Amino acid sequence: MQRKIITTADGSKTIQIEDWNEQYHSVHGAIQEANHVYIKHGLLFHSELVTDAHKTISVLEIGFGTGLNALLTYLNAEKLNLNINYTGVEAFPISSEELAQLNYPSELKINGTVFKALHECSWEEIHHISEVFQLTKQHKFFKDISEENSYDVIYFDAFGARVQPELWTEEIFKSMYKALKPNGVLTTYAAIGSVRRTMQALGFEVERLQGPPGKRHMLRAVKR
Repeated sequence: MQRKIITTADGSKTIQIEDWNEQYHSVHGAIQEANHVYIKHGLLFHSELVTDAHKTISVLEIGFGTGLNALLTYLNAEKLNLNINYTGVEAFPISSEELAQLNYPSELKINGTVFKALHECSWEEIHHISEVFQLTKQHKFFKDISEENSYDVIYFDAFGARVQPELWTEEIFKSMYKALKPNGVLTTYAAIGSVRRTMQALGFEVERLQGPPGKRHMLRAVKR
């Protein structure tokens, strides 16, 4: 499928799949969306519930993609001294040519070394990016996730149900429920009623929250 790099409304780049008219991040602002949906309402929401300062927060990202969510999580881990064990699942990694065109370090006004390291480190191995951030990238399909009671936070950042409905099924969300620890949090940019009802039927406690710029709502689900 034809892919190209586009600039979103906040100046940050993303990848567009032209055949689907679908982007890796919101056209209204890639960095803004990631910070709002995954950092504010996922990572930081959960970290406020953590009473043990030495606890490691395990994060699972569904769709490692451009690495933006991982980069922002790393930056917050360093800033807030959060111990993060980050797992990114991706079936179709981006190319080195695409990576070279993504401008997240310059937009965030940081050195690009860490962002490059997130992409260049090998798959299926644990990498200590810093003293507080550990990364494992898994090259596989979402349906092959089989962990149970393993994660505190899930960033569900799959392509939309309009183009890949198979990623938004009861089977997928059942595996997400199993993968979360008790009181674990799943956050996603999606807000469609069918997804909310599916998660509720599986036992999630689901909130519909204000969405990022350009989107009215998003969902956050907690495994009670």
